Amino acid sequence: MSETVAFIGLGLMGRPMALHLVKAGHTVRVYNRTAAKARSLAEAGATVCATPAEAAQGARVVCTCVGDSPDVREVILGANGVACTAAPGTLIVDHSTIAPSAAQEIERELRARGFRFLDAPLSGGEKGAIEGTLAIMCGGSSEDFEAARPVLSAYGRNLVLVGGPGMGQVAKACNQVLVVNCILGVAEALVLAQKLGADPHKVWSAVKDGAGRSWSLEVLGPKMLADDDSAGFFVKHQQKDVRILLDAARQAGAALPGTALIHQLYRAVQVRGGDECGNQTLYRAIQILSGGEWRPK
Repeated sequence: MSETVAFIGLGLMGRPMALHLVKAGHTVRVYNRTAAKARSLAEAGATVCATPAEAAQGARVVCTCVGDSPDVREVILGANGVACTAAPGTLIVDHSTIAPSAAQEIERELRARGFRFLDAPLSGGEKGAIEGTLAIMCGGSSEDFEAARPVLSAYGRNLVLVGGPGMGQVAKACNQVLVVNCILGVAEALVLAQKLGADPHKVWSAVKDGAGRSWSLEVLGPKMLADDDSAGFFVKHQQKDVRILLDAARQAGAALPGTALIHQLYRAVQVRGGDECGNQTLYRAIQILSGGEWRPK
């Protein structure tokens, strides 16, 4: 079923997601703070708008994919935000990663103004967005989840309604705990192979299908071995996500010692100028601790 969809935020993941909507036959209206990033969407048939408010005009579903809680509030509830022009009953789907409590606050404000809302953070990175295979974890009502399904299915493969408002963000926090701890395990294993004199490429081949197999080993391991620091997901975004989940864990009384350590290890990458490198550069922090040195190219 074709919908008129507004898509706001055309970063590494947002741009291919919006393109999938166009290819699926939806009428797509897009906005991005850096207008040049919308050019490929215009060429594909999307309508490029000057503000989030303009993009939301006439849209039945509005998707946002921006940086942090203040950005979400600005594009939805700000002076030129979605809520200025969207019709009552419009379904707003936020794909950003923000605190569960922030998602719940935004949901309450939007419901009070007659809108519907899903928090629907993503996993799968740029690769998953390009391939249309993202995991999308949602918080909200079952009715809103089903209403969003035709849109989400354009770029998502695994769509799960986790629970009520904010529960999509809880699932994303858990996802990021798994992600960063898996990346750390891959980084430590490959540095250990090098330090003990083995060919790390052969070690990778030997273990990739064993009990230690993971997406991080399969996809990010080869990037580490190739000294490829390019981003499928930026270090600065990974750190933002980890900060959010550590804050939530602290408030809930949950101990996350491994994840707290990883947050500090990524600082070694950041202070060397690695904010816009890929999150696999946690490997560089382990190399540095093992006597090496690194600066992004």
